[in-house]
Amino acid sequence: MEIPLESTDHIIPEIKYEYLDHTADVQLHAWGDSLKEAFEQCGMAMFGYMTELSTVDISKCYEIQTDPTDDVENLLFRFLDELLFLFSAEPFLICKKLEITKFEMEPENFRIVCRCYGEEFDLNKHPQGTEVKAITYSAMQINQKPEHEKNEVFVIIDI
Repeated sequence: MEIPLESTDHIIPEIKYEYLDHTADVQLHAWGDSLKEAFEQCGMAMFGYMTELSTVDISKCYEIQTDPTDDVENLLFRFLDELLFLFSAEPFLICKKLEITKFEMEPENFRIVCRCYGEEFDLNKHPQGTEVKAITYSAMQINQKPEHEKNEVFVIIDI
């Protein structure tokens, strides 16, 4: 759902992701000071694989939300799948910034609401990267403090 842009002054977060080779696909590795930030960074890694984010301006804002789920892996899958749908169907939004406004981890009710800032994808402006066909559960890992050294996620995307 499109929502009004509240500001034209957007601070773009530091890049905290990398791409790891995987047979015929690519693995996104993202991290953050919180698990919420690691999820945001993973979404940005996916968009960064589709085009050069430096060419993207912020002229639109859309809000997405995941359906409630009962586990964190499914939450990450649903989040990335919603972002991929935003790009793959109208408005064909390529995001430069993601801001998760609700990150609920209640038992049996894990849910995300996220504001997605960017613009409509335009081949005349945005270099075409690699098409992301789908999100997968294959080798998905979610590491969270304090059980692990840092908050990080690993997701294989089908390209």
